[in-house]
Amino acid sequence: MNTYQAILLLIGQSEPLPAPSPFSQFIPFILIFVIFYFLLIRPQKQKQKKLQLQVDAMRPGDKVITTGGIHGLITNIKKQSVTVKVDNNTKIEFEKGSIATVISKNSGQSEPENFTPKTEETEEEEAQDDQSNDNNVNDRDNFQRDR
Repeated sequence: MNTYQAILLLIGQSEPLPAPSPFSQFIPFILIFVIFYFLLIRPQKQKQKKLQLQVDAMRPGDKVITTGGIHGLITNIKKQSVTVKVDNNTKIEFEKGSIATVISKNSGQSEPENFTPKTEETEEEEAQDDQSNDNNVNDRDNFQRDR
C-alpha cells in the first residue's frame, strides 16, 4: 500500500471525489445575489416608486419635508420645482427631487411630534413682525425661475 492509499484509508474515502462542475461553484453567489435582491434592492425600488408617485401627486396646500429637513407648505408647483412656505413671509423654491416626504391634506398622517401650538403672545408678535416686513419687500427678492 502506498502513502496515497493510506491517507485515503485514514480519511475514510475509498477513492478521490470527482471535480465539481463549474455551475455548482456559482450556486452560492447566485443565492447571495437573490437574498440581496429581496432584502435590499427590491424594497428600495418600491420606496423610490412610492415617493415619485407622491411627488407627482403633490398639490398646493400639501405639507412636505425636504431632504435637508425643512418642513413647509406647498404654495406653487412648477414643472421642475416647488415653492414651499416655511414661515409667514418666507417662501423657498426647491427642486422636486429634494422632496423627501409628502404629507397630503387628505392623508391621515399627523403633524411631527415636535410640533407645538402657538400661543396668543407669539401670534401677536408675529402680526407685528408681518406689518414691519411688508414695508421692506423689494422686487429683487422675488426670484422667479420659470417665467
